[in-house]
Amino acid sequence: MTENGGHIHLILPDAIERAACFRVLADRPGRIVRSFASGTAWLEAGADSDCAILLLHWHQPGGVSGETLLNRIGRRRDMTIFVAASRLTIAESRAILRGGAHDLLPAPLDPRLVRRTIDSAVDGWQARQIAVAEHRAATARLAGLTPRERDILDAIAAGLGNKAIARRLDLSPRTVEVHRANIMRRTDAGSVAELLRLAFTAEQARGNPLHNGA
Repeated sequence: MTENGGHIHLILPDAIERAACFRVLADRPGRIVRSFASGTAWLEAGADSDCAILLLHWHQPGGVSGETLLNRIGRRRDMTIFVAASRLTIAESRAILRGGAHDLLPAPLDPRLVRRTIDSAVDGWQARQIAVAEHRAATARLAGLTPRERDILDAIAAGLGNKAIARRLDLSPRTVEVHRANIMRRTDAGSVAELLRLAFTAEQARGNPLHNGA
């Protein structure tokens, strides 16, 4: 986890359960775990801004219920949410999973299960952050291309040679060569293979909710 985000948060009303889960999760170097006794306390602290993985109890004290929390944050793609609950109705179970929760854990919570579950979620979160960083870097390197250069890059990605690109875009082969050289220079690509990797990574980023800040 990073120092300025990606924290693990627990919203567990039972103090003993909260302490037990906190202990098993906080023993990893560099990991930041925060615990809260209620959804109200979590919201008042503005803690959702740095939360990557959230474990909350469905039955919350006070005015902010587990369902209210899910309705507020459950569709955020940058947060993985686990809900702990027992004796749920079918309607409640559906509300939890449809509300954006990643999984449902049985309560009372087993700290060993919590640790395995959260550890796996942390690995997934970190992998997504690496992918997002690669997407952003690729997009930045391609940002300086002109519309014509982007057309030529698309043609290169389609496997066309200079003469075929020239025919497609009604250009001279020499002009295509000049554009290709400019593309390599602007993107700082050392080879066509690296250029195509950049294009592929940037194209993936366009449909990635995390990259787009959703």
